[in-house]
Amino acid sequence: MKIRKELWFGFIIMGLIIAGTATMLLMAPKITNGHLGLMMLGLVVVAIMLGFPTAFTLMGMGMIFTWVAYEENTSKTLTLMVQSAFKIMGNDVLISIPLFVFMGYLVERANLIEKLFKSLHLAMARVPGSLAVATIFTCAVFATATGIVGAVVTLMGLLAFPQMIKGGYDVRVGAGAITAGGCLGILIPPSVMLIVYGATAGVSVVQLYAGALFPGLMLAGMYVIYIVLLAKLKPNLMPPLSMADRFVPLPSGTAQVSQQISNTALPALLRALTGGLKGPANQGVAAGYLLKQLGVALLPLLVFGAVTAFSWHMNTRPAEPVATMAPMGSEMAEPAGAEAAEKSSGGGLQEPPSGGLQEPAAASGGLQEPPAAGTSLQEPPASGLQEPGAASAPAPSGLQEPAGASTSATPVAPEVAAERTPPTRGFWIGLGVGALAMVAFYALLSFQRLEIFKMLLSSFFPLVVLILAVLGSIVMGLATPTEAAAVGAFGGFLLAVAYRQFNLTMLKESVFLTAKTSAMVCWLFVGSAIFSAAFALLGGQELVEHWVMSMNLSKTEFLVLSQVIIFILGWPLEWTEIIVIFMPIFIPLLDNFGVDPLFFGLLVALNLQTAFLSPPVAMAAFYLKGVSPPHVTLNQIFAGMLPFMGIQIIAIVLLYQFPAIGLWLPEVLYK
Repeated sequence: MKIRKELWFGFIIMGLIIAGTATMLLMAPKITNGHLGLMMLGLVVVAIMLGFPTAFTLMGMGMIFTWVAYEENTSKTLTLMVQSAFKIMGNDVLISIPLFVFMGYLVERANLIEKLFKSLHLAMARVPGSLAVATIFTCAVFATATGIVGAVVTLMGLLAFPQMIKGGYDVRVGAGAITAGGCLGILIPPSVMLIVYGATAGVSVVQLYAGALFPGLMLAGMYVIYIVLLAKLKPNLMPPLSMADRFVPLPSGTAQVSQQISNTALPALLRALTGGLKGPANQGVAAGYLLKQLGVALLPLLVFGAVTAFSWHMNTRPAEPVATMAPMGSEMAEPAGAEAAEKSSGGGLQEPPSGGLQEPAAASGGLQEPPAAGTSLQEPPASGLQEPGAASAPAPSGLQEPAGASTSATPVAPEVAAERTPPTRGFWIGLGVGALAMVAFYALLSFQRLEIFKMLLSSFFPLVVLILAVLGSIVMGLATPTEAAAVGAFGGFLLAVAYRQFNLTMLKESVFLTAKTSAMVCWLFVGSAIFSAAFALLGGQELVEHWVMSMNLSKTEFLVLSQVIIFILGWPLEWTEIIVIFMPIFIPLLDNFGVDPLFFGLLVALNLQTAFLSPPVAMAAFYLKGVSPPHVTLNQIFAGMLPFMGIQIIAIVLLYQFPAIGLWLPEVLYK
């Protein structure tokens, strides 16, 4: 019987773990509870690789080793289990997980992905490597809406991979684009992984979402740049689309306008509405139809106008309202009033006779001792420093209660809104660039491109609006992740209804899959809480921390070591297992090296994408292989993923060298 290479690799990893654990126990002068904790960690990894359920393996190992450490005290073991489970299930952030997952399954079953890929494919027909570029864009948008790697890779394998092979694309390039694009859901919000990391590390999920936005867009942009450059340098790997593939059929009404007037959409529609069509009844083209087409064509201009008006409003708004100067006798007195007060009191440094914050006046006003004859503690009225409110002192203007004033106070003038500031140079530059873009857009807008734009309106923009509504409400602080997830789930329901894909069967499937996925994640959290509590109780965390600190690592060396360990763990383990098992070990070490947990989480998210694409245990490759044609081999898929894995490593280096890529937005919004 021949054993596959990946099985050999798994057996080797398990053998190394067992051998390392045994060596540690044999070399230790005394077996302590900390050594038992490390042995528990090694056995958990081996058991998971053998196929045991992760959550119940974590719970079982934690309870068994706690029972041994407490010298077979069952009550303490059960108390640890109950308290750990109750603590983790009381976390409100976890409510957002089933809601985001439900949104993803609703969007997936609304068949938006097929329309989205087709419209993006046609819109990018002139871009080198257009099919692969459209695949990356589709994966990024769909991964943002679902966050489920397996679903995105599988669907794109069914839709895009056959078209790439039919178009003459190299199998390795197509496989790499699909697997790399599908893994973007790990990083780009609303990512379930970021929620799990935030709950495990005690980091704000809102800040994680804000921090992961630009690194995710950077990584997707690097993929696109690589594909375009490769298509330019080696066009045989990604042949351009044929004219038949680029052909967009026109409806009869727009075809009439295009043939008789012009193929440039905007001027042709305007001329048609003003009588440009010749023949009886305008060749059968109704004015209502032309107005509808004109409205669609003018949508970008309307959006540009709205954005310009909003930008002008924000750019020219005053910093704060300015109050007018009050006349003498009001709360803000003229200097002359101060001079008069100084003269009347004999000069010197003194408090205003009736000013300041004081109690409501009785007869003469002012803040003073009770009126006992011989016990007053105030200075004579003529002294430099005196108590306010003497009867003989005048009452010039100052800060005082109206009732205690000896003279009538002039009402304060109301605040007057400051005038708007002139627009900045940046506003005019942006306006000019946008206006040029609009001119170029309408100069190139043919009726074929108008049809593609209509396809984008029906597939791309609804998803973008849903994503922006969810992410925008979270990042701008308008809603918590849980509330935004509820809005997203409702938005997914509305999309399914709008596209006439909603039915009882679809709802039952979405609810069942959501319950299944959410139960898996929640049980993982319970198992992780019990395992982490047992590991810390046994002293395993102290041993790990002592070992790391004894190496005298710098911050850079620690980050490199931790990311290498996470990368290796990504071969045999899923991201859920890495987060819930190993993050509680790494997080307490961050303070010793001055590492921000938010920044560490972004590095981990990028790293786990790399692990998903690294042979021999790359889950994305097996997802794609399951829906690929029979002649596509795993080796071809692995070979296609390697360049994208290299791009991910470059992205990790860039994020480390320029932390502002991930930390700038959270700092601007929340600090």
